[in-house]
Amino acid sequence: MIPRVGAALLAVLVVATVSCQVHDAPVPVRQAVPAVRVVVVPDSITQHVAANAGSLTPAEVERVADAIRTESARFGLPTGLVLAVIEVESRFDAFAVSRVGAMGMMQILPSTGKALAARLGMGWRGPRTLFDPVANVTLGIAYLAELRDRFEHLPTALAAYNWGPSAIGRRLSVGAPIPKGYAQRVLAVQRRGARPEASTS
Repeated sequence: MIPRVGAALLAVLVVATVSCQVHDAPVPVRQAVPAVRVVVVPDSITQHVAANAGSLTPAEVERVADAIRTESARFGLPTGLVLAVIEVESRFDAFAVSRVGAMGMMQILPSTGKALAARLGMGWRGPRTLFDPVANVTLGIAYLAELRDRFEHLPTALAAYNWGPSAIGRRLSVGAPIPKGYAQRVLAVQRRGARPEASTS
């Protein structure tokens, strides 16, 4: 009979011996695994921005597409509608300036942009903020959503985006007809996904 201490010592020696045998065994050579190339396929929004916004870098394209996706979902607007507004307004030119001073992709007036930035808690670095395409689409989507909520009718909201909400409000107050051309152009672009002529607003 082995004393208890001796039995414990024997167990340790057996474990150590087996451990040494295992670690001393030859290690099998791993076969080379062929590299797998991962191809990331851009979604339709990214593809659309990339195809139309020639002045943006690939990184800017991704950021703009992400802003369109995120802000459209936040404000409950179809991304196709937002893309159509951008195409009609500027044809995705981040540095577009209209004859009345509207700036950037979604053609926002500096006074409107400043007020929107304050409401959204965004930084405002003066009118040049509107040449940042991500800031511009973020402000533009919020503005379009505000007009939709105010006028409760998409074609009227689009007319207000183009003519200004005060002008459309005055027309509504006196029963004057609402201009339809701009809304028809945007909705047609949304339906067909084609590139229109740039807006002259």
